[in-house]
Amino acid sequence: MKKILSLLVVSACLLSFGTGCYSTVGGKSKVGMPFLRDRIESRYERAPGEVFAAAKSVLAFNGTLTSENTIDNTLEAKVDNATVWVKVDEVEPGITRVMTQARGKGSGSKISIASEVDKQIALKLQEGM
Repeated sequence: MKKILSLLVVSACLLSFGTGCYSTVGGKSKVGMPFLRDRIESRYERAPGEVFAAAKSVLAFNGTLTSENTIDNTLEAKVDNATVWVKVDEVEPGITRVMTQARGKGSGSKISIASEVDKQIALKLQEGM
């Protein structure tokens, strides 16, 4: 009886640690695994508007742009059955930060897609749009 009770307690603890909520770079909370690495951050010596335009172009090229928030400078798109969020903000005068996050079905991390989108944004900025 003690073994069954302790097994139930351990399985309940594991179940509670395995689920939860994660936050997107846009500031929303979603249901999924919270402890997965799913973000990449880059900084550029460009104006935020220029970086936002490059990110928008890259997301439209790779998938379907589903949301654009020009107030918070966030974008959301579907790329290869994953949801990708991109946030652009100015951290210092002349320095712009880009945070790219990707999650797939079942809220699994898609860090490879986030990395690819981040790299394409850098290349788009380098070619001068």
